[in-house]
Amino acid sequence: MSSPMLIGIDANEANLTQNRVGINEYAYNLLWAISNLQSEHKFVIYLKTQPNNSLPKERDGWKYRVIPFPKLWTQTRLPWDLFFHWPRPDVFFSMTHYAPRFAPMPTVVSIMDLGFLQTPEQFTTKDFNQLKSWTAYSVRNAKKVMAISDYTRDAVIKTYNKKPEDVITAHLACNPSITGPVHNKSVLKKYGISKPYFIFIGSLRPSKNVDGLIKAFAKLDTKYNLVIVGKKAWLFHEIFKTVADLHLQDRIIFTGFVEEWEKQVLLSESMAYVLPSFMEGFGIPVLEAFTCQTPAVVSAVASLPEVAGDAGIYVEPDDIDSIAAGKQRAVTDREKYVKLGLERVKSFSWAKCAQETLLVLESAV
Repeated sequence: MSSPMLIGIDANEANLTQNRVGINEYAYNLLWAISNLQSEHKFVIYLKTQPNNSLPKERDGWKYRVIPFPKLWTQTRLPWDLFFHWPRPDVFFSMTHYAPRFAPMPTVVSIMDLGFLQTPEQFTTKDFNQLKSWTAYSVRNAKKVMAISDYTRDAVIKTYNKKPEDVITAHLACNPSITGPVHNKSVLKKYGISKPYFIFIGSLRPSKNVDGLIKAFAKLDTKYNLVIVGKKAWLFHEIFKTVADLHLQDRIIFTGFVEEWEKQVLLSESMAYVLPSFMEGFGIPVLEAFTCQTPAVVSAVASLPEVAGDAGIYVEPDDIDSIAAGKQRAVTDREKYVKLGLERVKSFSWAKCAQETLLVLESAV
């Protein structure tokens, strides 16, 4: 055990919204897991706004430092504070791609994925350039980098020429509020869903391949429905056009964002969860599906084989017939994949992710 340190954490992603997805979910669950560790270290959590009620409460060794400053917070206001406010953290951890532009102590940064580098057309020029340059300087200046999968780790090493020993994987886990299958017909009624159905959970954007999912669904028996859960992100108009072109309006339900407990019910009542993504940094809903005793049909690319292991039903994302066949297999061999999924999900926990993260923070000093 290294000697007790003061650890600074930028946890703004955990404090942005109650409707957490992706990086917000990562930051929130990891922050809670770190706060639950038995640790001699003290923590100061940096935020732009007051902590919302769902974050861990202040106590001895766990304090919030709120620095309101709307623009360029990590570029100017946060560095200023790290240089001139005492006591100064021994190490600074950013739970996001953006680390402080300058810091007098070693920094550690978390990277979800580098998919944005392959798809600049999916961003405004301004947003893309910011994401690209801010991620690059954050990674280059960081003493250590946390990656959420080996797939992301390899991309970071290759893209930014980091030494392999300085980029460490800490896998994520299932959302702690999802503990097993829950059956509740009123949720299906609320969204006008009739069984049997397949489910997709994720934001509506090109990398998720919702378009391919819908085209594959059109090849299945008409007794099945498809439920698409998630908020509209970007370039989603094509998805609705495909539904209309294939005359599937009666069999495809878009729910928008749903509450965590509703998601648990929708997964539990479904035939299978389908994620035919082209690019995925991790894929928490795969583990949520396994926990709800639901098979997962996933792409055989990016981080998904790492997450699903031998419990995944693998498909080629750019092959419509392959996706359709995967859905069919989820129905035929359902029991087998439910068992494998329940076993697989035991390999992941937020406590483990927090311990691995803390070891990296200690090693950075």
